[in-house]
Amino acid sequence: MPDIRTVAETGSTNDDVMALAREGAGEGLWLRAEVQRAGRGRQGRAWIAPPGNLSASTLVRLRKDDPPAPGLALVAAVALEEAARGWSGEAPLALKWPNDLLLGGVKLAGILLERESNAVVAGFGVNLAHAPADIDRPATTLAAAGIAPPPPDLFLGDLAEAFARWLARWRNAGPTPVIARWRERAHAVGTALRVAMPGGEVLDGLFDGLDDQGALRLRMPGGEIVCVSAGDVFLI
Repeated sequence: MPDIRTVAETGSTNDDVMALAREGAGEGLWLRAEVQRAGRGRQGRAWIAPPGNLSASTLVRLRKDDPPAPGLALVAAVALEEAARGWSGEAPLALKWPNDLLLGGVKLAGILLERESNAVVAGFGVNLAHAPADIDRPATTLAAAGIAPPPPDLFLGDLAEAFARWLARWRNAGPTPVIARWRERAHAVGTALRVAMPGGEVLDGLFDGLDDQGALRLRMPGGEIVCVSAGDVFLI
């Protein structure tokens, strides 16, 4: 059973869970903050969450025989999509590599994974009721789509259950079923993407799924496939 804890307010649930990991906390710990003041997205972006949204992080302890750790990003993504779909019915949800959940093509939620030694912390920010206005891309909420936003604690209960199940599947069957599920839940093949690479290069191409290691396949204008293992991705 997951160990789910809630605090009224904190700076960053990722920071708090990593601190608990350093003190010896075990896998399955979840921490939810009703208000998060200094959360982070990718590339160090601020992610502030008011009451009514979900800000939560969990701890995974890597084991000797686990698949490669980067695959945990896909585990987190498919678990989040599954939990969100349970509350949103037929709403047009889709995953976008590497860490976003979209609703109608607009960002609904994000994931940030951080690692120290064998501790991996996966943080989730979900716009259930409120959307930030000061980020570098449009964002939306379940409420804006006409979906009654669930209480964050109930949403987290579903997310924790889905995450535990997909984590076990990743360990027992390897990354293949997780990657297959991610592909099924992604936006359409052929979607135009812009990828900002870590070195500053910008690539424009078409989404061509994931490779067998979970890297993004980007079809370039000349037809060649570039596999991207790190980068910031925008829909064009």
